[in-house]
Amino acid sequence: GQAKMAAGGGRYFCTAGRGLEPFLAREVRARLGATEVDCVSGKVFFSTEAELGDLRRLRAGERLFLLLKKHPPLAVSRNKGKMLHELKSLVAEEPKYWLDVISIWRKLHGCEGKKDDVSQENQLPLKRKSEEETTIATKRQETEQVRETASEECQAEAGERCVVPERKSDQDCRTESKTSLEDPSTSSGQKPIVNEQLSFSFRVSCRCSGAIAKILTSQEIGRAVGIALMKQFGWRADLRDPDLELFVHLNDIHSVVGIPLFRLPLANREYIKTAGLRSTVAWAMASLAEISAGVFVLDPMCGLGTILLEAAKEWPEACYWGADISDSQLEGADVNIRTAGLMDKIELLKASVKALPLPSESFDTVISDIPFGKKFKITKDIQLLSDILQEMERVLRVGGTIVLLLSRDLHKCMDGITQCAENDSSNAISDGATETAAAKALNVDGNSSSLVNGVKESFLSSRQTHFGSLVLDGVYGVSLGKTDAFIHKYRKISSAGN
Repeated sequence: GQAKMAAGGGRYFCTAGRGLEPFLAREVRARLGATEVDCVSGKVFFSTEAELGDLRRLRAGERLFLLLKKHPPLAVSRNKGKMLHELKSLVAEEPKYWLDVISIWRKLHGCEGKKDDVSQENQLPLKRKSEEETTIATKRQETEQVRETASEECQAEAGERCVVPERKSDQDCRTESKTSLEDPSTSSGQKPIVNEQLSFSFRVSCRCSGAIAKILTSQEIGRAVGIALMKQFGWRADLRDPDLELFVHLNDIHSVVGIPLFRLPLANREYIKTAGLRSTVAWAMASLAEISAGVFVLDPMCGLGTILLEAAKEWPEACYWGADISDSQLEGADVNIRTAGLMDKIELLKASVKALPLPSESFDTVISDIPFGKKFKITKDIQLLSDILQEMERVLRVGGTIVLLLSRDLHKCMDGITQCAENDSSNAISDGATETAAAKALNVDGNSSSLVNGVKESFLSSRQTHFGSLVLDGVYGVSLGKTDAFIHKYRKISSAGN
């Protein structure tokens, strides 16, 4: 990382929902020309010389950080003092490198503009959560957006029990830290490294999980790191309006310290007025659909149009159609499309997915989130799911792709459909693979990717399973916060009935 700094680039990490790490890894390579890409559960580390505007365009990630430190996990000991001393060493080691990274952060934002972009990330967390909730019109949106925004980074640590303070506790943590940070000179006579240009206020936000969380609280970690920073650099603690915010992430995989680059998560799209499906998952689905200039794309259960919006923003040269049986959903989609300025790109029509008023073989791609929320839900009736799939198959051209988002129950129903169609249980997706396989990203041309550093990529089934004229081309496990879902990709190999 230090060699990159010397060359003028930066070392970053971006958090991702579980299962989206390979999609994000591929995106940073393609969009940012990133090198040294490294994946762990819930995070992708990379180096790039990209400008701030390009970094902001990442679509598969949640929150983006400039990396300060990445160490092996903190050694767990019953001796709290020893562990806290090791934490302080994260700050004490290589102080010049810290200042170099801070300089890169300042250059990215400019000295005048940094507060608008960064310092208010969690300034009023309770108010921000309230504002998010008021912008969500339906029950489905509320459960999707609020639970994911609150828990995305927690659930990204696959298999871990995240011990994260609630918003109120987080505020209490900062209050406690502030009390302890105001007079560091009483505990040490160490003279701080004073750099007039880099002397500014800061606050520390912490998240810990796994074995470390059983010994140390976030408050104790934040206080230890904060005091070390004040001793080392002479910075001033300011919990309300700091110049700089530092995030400390500790778990059983690594110890990471970073600086958030933007005030809001990347997943909060400014062009989506009312959010439905998580935008990162919608983008990942669109990235699998092999969209190119001039193709026709259909979402026959478009809801609020999130998938179409993500696709049209990324691949504007295609033609998009959205259908839904719900007037309220179509009204919301229309507002979103107008807000995004995509009225000339996306057409809407009211129709049932079981009887689409569209010609056969008229679309190159069909992509849809099969509803499974509390308000909108497809039942477990296999025949209903089969009817929906057959109608999608009918309007799809030969060689086209279908990309679907399914709940765990619908995923199992789809197994039943393909087993009945093929009458060969050996082709069914095994439940064991379903539980253990990670998401797999594809190239734009549909070829399977190589292994992304450290992340096991595998299809939940490597066999091709036929349904009518459709061939299963991949299954990708992803997380929607508190629930898991599965992206199924199919390819049409012949005309229906042949």
